[in-house]
Amino acid sequence: MSNESDSDLIFKALAHRRRREILDMLKDAPRTTGTLCEAFPDMDRCTVMQHLKVLEEADLVIARKDGRERWNHLNSLPIKQIHDRWISAYAGHALTILDQLKSDLES
Repeated sequence: MSNESDSDLIFKALAHRRRREILDMLKDAPRTTGTLCEAFPDMDRCTVMQHLKVLEEADLVIARKDGRERWNHLNSLPIKQIHDRWISAYAGHALTILDQLKSDLES
């Protein structure tokens, strides 16, 4: 991750439930924008496109044109960077505390 503003974009993108649902769909395979729109019948095409734009700005989705179709691909590297920078460090700290608690209880 090049800087904190990049991580802000990623957290912003991940903050919305629908964007996480889109990423979940892309985890399995790339999807066309039309396919994604069909998967969310309660949203209009414009709204789906706005969510995709936020995901692209965070570099979580890479879009490629193939003829008239726009294929959306998951880029999981930013999520790994968030994990490495934030989640793993805090998880390690939590495990240390649990280890200490276990030791204290066994004493």
